[in-house]
Amino acid sequence: MGEQEYGQPAAPPGAASEDRGDPTTQQMRTIGQRRREAERKLDLHLEEASHKGEPSATEGEDHPEG
Repeated sequence: MGEQEYGQPAAPPGAASEDRGDPTTQQMRTIGQRRREAERKLDLHLEEASHKGEPSATEGEDHPEG
């Protein structure tokens, strides 16, 4: 009951056939673009974080601590 042939669940009424199966070429391009953007953003954040841990030229190196 409620299942089609071969044990697959029935699609809800009005469901688009695009929602099933392999992604389209355009969807794959979009996924790739989003992934590249996310990787760039991550690299930027990692670079900024690594620079935060480094003392700058004006911090503590040439100043006597008393």
